[in-house]
Parts: sequence; C-alpha cells; structure tokens
Amino acid sequence: MSGDGYVGYRSKLVEALQLKGVRDMAVLRAIATVPRHLFLPDTLRHQAYEDVALPIGAGQTISQPFVQARSCELMRLTGRERVLEIGTGSGYQTALLSMLAETVFSIERLPEFARRANEVLKENGFTNVTVMHGDGTMGWKAVSPFDAIVVSAASPSVPAPMIEQLLPGGRLVIPVGSRDDQVLTLVTRHSDGTGYDTMDIHDVRFVPLLGEFGFAVPQ
Repeated sequence: MSGDGYVGYRSKLVEALQLKGVRDMAVLRAIATVPRHLFLPDTLRHQAYEDVALPIGAGQTISQPFVQARSCELMRLTGRERVLEIGTGSGYQTALLSMLAETVFSIERLPEFARRANEVLKENGFTNVTVMHGDGTMGWKAVSPFDAIVVSAASPSVPAPMIEQLLPGGRLVIPVGSRDDQVLTLVTRHSDGTGYDTMDIHDVRFVPLLGEFGFAVPQ
C-alpha cells in the first residue's frame, strides 16, 4: 500500500488533520497508510487526499477525512475491539477501522456498494473485516455485542438496537439530527448497562440513515 505513488499526498493530509486537532497517533498512521484513492471512482482520484467529502454515486458520499478521523478517535480503539460500522459506503472508513480494531463488522444498505467495498477491502489485504448487505439501523445482533459502533449516516435519534448491542462501557459515534443538520454525538453506555450518556461533539452533515430505526425509506 505504501508504494502506490500517493504517499506524499497522504502525508499532507495527515498534517492537515493534525492542524485541525486530530491527536490519536494510531488514527493518523491508518490515514497515512490506507489508499483512499482506491475507494473512489476513477474520475475523482485526483481529489482523494483533499479534506473534503466526495460523491461516490447513488446519492452517497465518502465522508470528509477529518470527520472520519474524529469519529475513529472518539472510539478510543486499542486494537483489541470488536467494532460495528453502519454504512460501509466506499469501504474507506472500514479500512481505517481494520487497522484500529481486532475485528470489524460493517453493514451497507445498498447491495452494489457492499459488494464493491468488500472487493476493494479484500484486494488490499483488509482481512479482519466482514461486510453485509442489510438494514444497519437494526445493528447486527447475530455477531453482537460490540466494544464500539460508528454510524456513517444521520439518524433522527439514537437507535435502540445499537445501544442494546453495545457492551457496557462501550462507545457509539453517530450523527443525530434532521435530514439537513446534525451533530456528531458520542454515546457511552453505562458500565452497569442500565442507560447511556451523550456528548455533542460538533456540527456535521451526513446523508440520512434509512431503515426501521432511522428515517423512512422513500417509496
């Protein structure tokens, strides 16, 4: 991965993220390593290492690297965790998580995105990842519980299944709000499992989380 000709661009992206306040060295190393350009359409590869969100088709986007880095940082991963990602999308954040956790499970609502992301991940050696097509708002009960969950789409509220599938003391990072304006929110389940605390991080704008416990799927 390091010999692909984009190393310098990734280094500049890392520097930009550090200036914005990203401090977790494991997260920065992952961003310096993962070839973001391979997760983009060919026509957008020249923008791969700009700190911007980019369209990937079907009304979906690959999120801004700063937001993805901040989300990963908020989970405080040590490399020993089981992580659930809701919204595989391009698979880029999935690859970052692959380097930060022991095992990653990722759910994607659009089957063609799930298939493509799985192909790119496997081709590039991210083997501790399992991608499934399904309704991410319901979590993934069969392989729960999880140490951490990250959601890559905006929900009107915190979906109950995600809390239920989070281990006591576990952390959920999710954009919460309307379809147009959201706040990146850190949810921490109480150590006794009886409830959870929330913390607003900063304003964000994501595509809506569609499904049974999110926004209604257009008919």
